[in-house]
Amino acid sequence: MSFLDTLRQWDEAVTCVDKKNQPEALRIFLAIAEPNSKIYFNIGCLHLLDKDLDAAEKAFDGSIRKDEHLAVAFFQRGITFYKRESLGDFTNAYKALRGNQLIDYKALGLRYKLFACEVLHNMALIEAHLGNWKNAQENLMNARDYKTESKLNLIDNALQSILKQKLFKLVEFPTSKLFRPNKNYVAQLEKKDYLGKAKVVASVIPQDHFSGFAPLQPQVLALEGKAHMVLFEFIPETSDELAVVPGNIVFVLQKGTDNWASVIFNGRKGLVPYNYLQPLDISPTSKIPKGITTPPTHDPPIRPKRTPVTERRLDKCMVKIHFTFNFAISIPMGSSYQVLIDKISEKLKMEATSLILSLTPEASGDSVIDANTNMESVWARAKDGHLTVWCKIYEPPQEPQICFTALHTYESSNPEDLSFEEGDEIVLLSRINQDWLEGQCGEKTGIFPASFVEEKPANG
Repeated sequence: MSFLDTLRQWDEAVTCVDKKNQPEALRIFLAIAEPNSKIYFNIGCLHLLDKDLDAAEKAFDGSIRKDEHLAVAFFQRGITFYKRESLGDFTNAYKALRGNQLIDYKALGLRYKLFACEVLHNMALIEAHLGNWKNAQENLMNARDYKTESKLNLIDNALQSILKQKLFKLVEFPTSKLFRPNKNYVAQLEKKDYLGKAKVVASVIPQDHFSGFAPLQPQVLALEGKAHMVLFEFIPETSDELAVVPGNIVFVLQKGTDNWASVIFNGRKGLVPYNYLQPLDISPTSKIPKGITTPPTHDPPIRPKRTPVTERRLDKCMVKIHFTFNFAISIPMGSSYQVLIDKISEKLKMEATSLILSLTPEASGDSVIDANTNMESVWARAKDGHLTVWCKIYEPPQEPQICFTALHTYESSNPEDLSFEEGDEIVLLSRINQDWLEGQCGEKTGIFPASFVEEKPANG
């Protein structure tokens, strides 16, 4: 089945859903020979509306097999089979968020925003059901770093319930929401007159004689990345991938070891398989004698496998802090010590100078993190975008107490003086000058002459 056939059936199915004809929509979806991850997701949601849990489970499994990065599929499966291996699904959904506050699936055709705080909220509820109240509290403390204004009450109310060891309500996905096909692609299904009126356009490529149906691109040279021409049509399957067609000129910003490239095209950034691209020299002095080669007509290469999220270097890192209570912060990977300590002190509402950070529970030796620490070695300990740090309040070392023994009785009528009897023990508070000291004897404090006392040995 061609992509256009799949697209046509997909559009017909969602149209049936809009008309409340769900059985017909399900029939059309099931007739699609090679469903993608989004179509599998839709099938699962329609089975849920029919209360067919077994069929829904198979559909969501298919969605995840097609796209292991589709967080909303993990989230929906976790909700559907609540308490039955849900913690693993919610954990995978959280990992697929990659440290982001939310994923807006609008670009992929689903009018839904998946919030990290809601995923952590459900993870906490599962832990609570298992009796792991401490883990539940940690998840909700992490959720506080991700919550938005609209989610303030949700997380705070859940925290209050956890402190009372009570359960709370699960955040659910609206089953009636489905992935819809790209409107631009659907529009291409209609018959069009591609000839129209002749129009002369200028290409960004010197001596470009290629003509095709690729969208007209801005006639300005990009200032970042290296130019490449798209050889094959690429249909995105995840929110961070970018749709391109043969003849498009993209600018590669970075090429990953997994053969995926981060590119920019018409002001939009996303991932495209690098084996779909061909380097291109578009400088004014480039020598292209016979124009650009027409894109090939054979089948595109195999879509390269994406590196799993757990093996990628994440832009954000979740730092778990062990304090008198546990909490988490999110900061860019590779941040300086000052950024880390400022974020923690802001969270605790304490002065940064009053805190000691360490990589182990005992803040000693090389485990201490301070301004002199090589932060590269600290961030090297991060795993799957997570790092654990211990935090303690700095307690300045106490100086040894200096005590005196009274050689003579001293009595004074001045209220600021300290009176004492011969043999009394006096604790030194400060030295006023060579002749006078300030001290404490019992409950009384004041100044007294230095000649009336004798300093006791340190071990005395």
